[in-house]
Amino acid sequence: MFHLTYLDAFLGTVALYWNFFDMPTEKEWLTFAQWGEKYGKLSSVTVFGQPLIIVNSVSIAKDMLDKNSAIYSDRPLIPMGGELCGWKNALALLPYGDRFRNYRRFARQLFGNAITMKSFHPVEEAETHRFLKQLLSRPAEFSEHIRKTAGAIILRISHGYQVGEGTDPFVTLAERAMNQFALSTSNSAFLVNLVPFLGPRSLVPNNRKRMASTLNEMVDLPYNFVKQQIAAGSAEPSYVSKLLEGQTLSAEQEFEIKWSSASLYAGGADTTVSAIYSFFKALALYPEVQTRAQEEIDSVVGNDRLPSFEDRAYATDHRAMK
Repeated sequence: MFHLTYLDAFLGTVALYWNFFDMPTEKEWLTFAQWGEKYGKLSSVTVFGQPLIIVNSVSIAKDMLDKNSAIYSDRPLIPMGGELCGWKNALALLPYGDRFRNYRRFARQLFGNAITMKSFHPVEEAETHRFLKQLLSRPAEFSEHIRKTAGAIILRISHGYQVGEGTDPFVTLAERAMNQFALSTSNSAFLVNLVPFLGPRSLVPNNRKRMASTLNEMVDLPYNFVKQQIAAGSAEPSYVSKLLEGQTLSAEQEFEIKWSSASLYAGGADTTVSAIYSFFKALALYPEVQTRAQEEIDSVVGNDRLPSFEDRAYATDHRAMK
């Protein structure tokens, strides 16, 4: 067990107080890994009086953020991204409290058990098959195909929205919003994130307004789409429709449904992409594993159809690659 209050008593400390330029501006994890080798599995960095705790151990991270999440797990206050652009209302930056618990409760209703998860299999299979066809016809555009597929799956689940062929406005919107989220929460991009007392005056107004506008569009447009579909009697089953239909909701409840669904939409369209990218890279680095997996798939499904979720029980190597 580690008590953050006393970290500096036994950790190597990197003192940066006023020289924030010593902080890495890109690929921070490489610098943090070097600090881990020099200062230990836990190290403390102080920038402008703000302590940052860097964890270089999976087991310690799980112990602190999973097993003891009630003590250690919370969201940081990030002035630019959270307060000024509005991401403080999304799950990624939402402080622990009633609203946070409601977001999680809503999500459990949809994702909380194997039966409800199985209901998403047809959507995942259909979009995966479309992805494979696109990859076969235009392999050089694999990055675009991955992003579109991830966005298509989560948008269908969260808002019942079907992504069409070609460039889709909601997928593009999520990508732009997540790029701006990464920028607005960066310490190196906006000094106000390190020195909160500088406030909005330290910012270029157009930057903040543009990022806030993108976020509001990402939150409002898909949500309004579902409400229009419900009013027309044509809404597909989705996270939002199940929480809205037949309910008399307060303004706070609608706010929570809208923002929690946007959190699913944004996170699913972003983090899933990173996982698939990593999988492609792993296959490229270890072609012998790719060959073995392909042979196993061929032995299970033959050459006249694509794999389905039901085939997983018979594909041991394939399951081990997850």
